[in-house]
Amino acid sequence: MNMPAFGLNRFDFSTPAAFAEDVARAEQLGWDYAFVPDSQMRRHDTYVLLAFAAAATDRIGMGTLLANPITRHPTVTAGSIATVDQLSDGRALLGLGIGDTAVRLAGLKPASVAALEDATLMIRTLLRGDAVNLGANSSTRIPHPRHVPVWIAAAGPRMLRAAGRVADGVFIRVGRSEALLHSAVAAIHRGAEDTGRDPDSIRLGIVLHTVLDDDAERALTIGKSVAAGYYEYSPHLFEIAGLTWNGPDVHELQRLVNPDFHHHSDLVESGRLVEFLPDAAADAFCVRGGVSDISSQLIEVLSQGINFEIIVPHPVPNPPLSNESSDPTYMETIAREVVPLVKNGLR
Repeated sequence: MNMPAFGLNRFDFSTPAAFAEDVARAEQLGWDYAFVPDSQMRRHDTYVLLAFAAAATDRIGMGTLLANPITRHPTVTAGSIATVDQLSDGRALLGLGIGDTAVRLAGLKPASVAALEDATLMIRTLLRGDAVNLGANSSTRIPHPRHVPVWIAAAGPRMLRAAGRVADGVFIRVGRSEALLHSAVAAIHRGAEDTGRDPDSIRLGIVLHTVLDDDAERALTIGKSVAAGYYEYSPHLFEIAGLTWNGPDVHELQRLVNPDFHHHSDLVESGRLVEFLPDAAADAFCVRGGVSDISSQLIEVLSQGINFEIIVPHPVPNPPLSNESSDPTYMETIAREVVPLVKNGLR
């Protein structure tokens, strides 16, 4: 089994310099990728942050997780990520999606499947150095093309299938149950076959909500909030996982959280709103517990016969920064304790 690379998407975003320093720390700890959510209402400009990080590091890959075709035109995104790739000497990766907080906080609607598919094709064309026709007097191209891999982050079956048609890789965001993961991969492969692509040529990654907490009850409660977050946007995932929603209408509960169950300021509070969910719901959609729990659950995910090249253990809730606590940070604990256990367990 090939060992997966590990990527982190939560850093010190307070200033570009602080972000670069944090990414350099991650590189020293052995992380393979540093990702930035492109959310203009929540942090500094994504590509400025990545440019600072590129100058402060030598090895670690970097990119967006995720950008979207709504708040930035695809031509802008193509030019920006190509610049980052040049600055980092070929270490960039572009992760795209329909839009999350960046879109909602701007009062906009997420991209449709068709819009994201078209944007992905346009960006990949521009990054190859080819011209696109945008309705101007003539076709045009970006002056600094770079062969940056373009990945799509997806959960729904239509988006997963579209990703299989047009993306270099797919970040699967459906939780961790075997049924959910194999269903997602099957959808990606069907999409590849739609356009005559080799299904095995589509690179795969996984984004896993990770509740690193030695308090088992607290971790379970947060895990239920994570499960509710999946249900409010992709209820079909519950059916695939063999789960049912036996509680108040989720749209009524949405009024009590801000902006949603994944991003509420107090995930214990939001988890208590959905205490009616079975423990199996938390288990289906996140990894949770202490170091040994998280490690064994990640090994289970990576032992299902799916070749995940990149795994992103997305911290829930956002962890404190290194200067806010004397305890080891999430970044340090995962790198020094969890990753070695996972790699030893997979050998």
